[in-house]
Amino acid sequence: MLSVQDTNTPVTFSPELISKFADVVSRYPEGKQKSALLPILHLVQAEFGWTSVPAMDKVAEYLAIQPIEVYEVASFYTMYFLKPQGKYMLEVCRTGPCEIVGATPIMEHIEKTLGVKEGDVTPDGLFSWRGVECLAACGFGPVLQIGPEYTFYENLTTESVDKLIGDLKGKANN
Repeated sequence: MLSVQDTNTPVTFSPELISKFADVVSRYPEGKQKSALLPILHLVQAEFGWTSVPAMDKVAEYLAIQPIEVYEVASFYTMYFLKPQGKYMLEVCRTGPCEIVGATPIMEHIEKTLGVKEGDVTPDGLFSWRGVECLAACGFGPVLQIGPEYTFYENLTTESVDKLIGDLKGKANN
């Protein structure tokens, strides 16, 4: 992942990234390049860690669509980050079934352990966290997924969360 950019910094896509864009666009019929928008946004986010306005503008230019068309999609789907995030994004299910079995105490513990509020980034740049809607594991709550790999963890406790955070810190230091 490249370093986080200022929201006004111009973006340049590498030839390798442009090649990946071309591969994605080739999967769709001629004149339907807008269909490639979601996978291209995924590629941009994988490269830069988030989808800045300058990056979205460059995607619009590449696909020959209006920038607002890219903004609408990126702001609709929660999988696209519109501001810099930590290397690891901890997403805790906060809907009914997980809430009943302790999602809020888990989120409070994550906030206390990491020392940052929901949506913020730890000073070392390693972690961000947020509550999300259903992660489709209602019988195993509370649940959490950790991006960018989206590894899934069930039946969370404060102890298991501490272990996960410790493991990720160790992985980042290797």
